[in-house]
Amino acid sequence: MEKVIAGTSVKINEEGYLTEFAQWNTQIGTELAKEANIDMTPRHWEVITYLQTEFKNEVPLSIRKIGKSGVVDIKEFYQLFPIAPLKTASKIAGIPKPASCI
Repeated sequence: MEKVIAGTSVKINEEGYLTEFAQWNTQIGTELAKEANIDMTPRHWEVITYLQTEFKNEVPLSIRKIGKSGVVDIKEFYQLFPIAPLKTASKIAGIPKPASCI
């Protein structure tokens, strides 16, 4: 299915995750963050960039792995993305929902 986000028509799945990472840009990320009631800060973007890099390198993501990444600890990750942090951050990053998420 398709959805218009930040003036761009993008392909999403039934859970609202982008299905084509190439369609992602920071405006779309910002809009997706607003939908999740998150005001993006430079710290948020650092985490998003990390998630996107891991995705591009085909590294499976989990809360534990992010906590050990050196980019953000688990406590701060939950502060930045309070509700379903990995699902929310992945959606904002324009990457598929991690397999570790229910």
